[in-house]
Amino acid sequence: MCVIEPSPVVETRRLALRSPGAQDISRLAALANDPDVARMTLRMPHPFGLADAEAFVLGVAVQDPARARTFLIEHEDHGPVGVIGLFEDTDPAPEVGYWIARPFWGRGFATEALQGAMTWASRAWKRRALMAGHFTDNPASGRVLEKAGFLYTGEVRRGFSRARAAETATRRMVWLA
Repeated sequence: MCVIEPSPVVETRRLALRSPGAQDISRLAALANDPDVARMTLRMPHPFGLADAEAFVLGVAVQDPARARTFLIEHEDHGPVGVIGLFEDTDPAPEVGYWIARPFWGRGFATEALQGAMTWASRAWKRRALMAGHFTDNPASGRVLEKAGFLYTGEVRRGFSRARAAETATRRMVWLA
């Protein structure tokens, strides 16, 4: 039987993945209120204000830890730099999604956080596979997933992006432990 930690902290070389709290609300609102960040996600609205950040933190607090886990990505020097989450949906394996704030793009934080979350998912959550996707106009996210060991499935799925207010094509990927 798998015992689920109530609030795990996953540490990588430069990052700590931890549950977001009330102390993170203003920082999350500032980082996420960027149209170029939000438009690469399905669920994030734009604009993203304090009320959105508060609702996000409260939503994470009531997640069923057996079905979903959301981590704030915190850098040792810069503080919070993004979010990564794993959740069960309609796919046979849980899906992982993430975003990194624009000032921290291109520094390898997404790849490092993803690898930490994958290690946690396989060890603590006992998952042997994860699903992910990236919008067809976001090849940088595809490279992050490839570096972490995800492979393309060949499926392209359409989903509604709240920030774009439009249907968007997503290239689907899978990781097997």
